[in-house]
Amino acid sequence: MDHILFDTDVLLDFYFDRVPFSNHTARVLNLCKENLIQGFTTPLIIANTYYLLRKTAKHEFVIDKLNQLLNIIDIIEMNKNVVLKSLNSSFKDFEDALQNFSAVENGNIQVILTRNVKDFKRSELAILTPESYLKGKEMFENQVN
Repeated sequence: MDHILFDTDVLLDFYFDRVPFSNHTARVLNLCKENLIQGFTTPLIIANTYYLLRKTAKHEFVIDKLNQLLNIIDIIEMNKNVVLKSLNSSFKDFEDALQNFSAVENGNIQVILTRNVKDFKRSELAILTPESYLKGKEMFENQVN
């Protein structure tokens, strides 16, 4: 089973229905809901998502949407070691470094889903857009069948 981390931008694509990107994210989230893959995010991604959604919707609505999300994906730890690695990394964006090293420290996550692929070029993990992840998964399934 794949273990993937959802970055903020792909969650915002979904919530703001930024077509066609929202369609791909919805399909990946559906795979999580069906327990075909395991999805994760970080506390910082949840905080950023809340902050940006709150600009357009009431607190109660945003909380409801985030609770629904957390019924199908889990949150990974972000600790001092993750922060120190991020601060001392060659990542240009500190927030991306935090996401990356949280996923690496988790030890099970193989993929970070983002549309900011170039910002994660220093990652040891697979960095894919939801669309490219789905295409790769479909190609693999076609080869197996």
